Amino acid sequence: MTTPDPLATLWSTLQDRRDNPRPGSYTAELLQAGEDEIVKKIGEEAIEVILAAKGQGNRRLVEETADLTYHLLVLLLAKGLTWDDVLQELATRSAGK
Repeated sequence: MTTPDPLATLWSTLQDRRDNPRPGSYTAELLQAGEDEIVKKIGEEAIEVILAAKGQGNRRLVEETADLTYHLLVLLLAKGLTWDDVLQELATRSAGK
């Protein structure tokens, strides 16, 4: 039995919240609030990643990186992009080196 890919599972959940908004869903609320709110959260989370890296320990760094990743995925979804677009860009960059 293979373990589900957490990123794929999260992406599927994000799509579901976009397509079938549920009351009380943070994701649905964030998508409804729009791009400005999403990028504001990304900025906040990026700062929290920096603070965690500079003295809050590795566990906190992992937690904040997960939060930042979540918000980046929400932005990609809102813009009609996917994580695969990011992976393709990384592959293109590594092929050019």
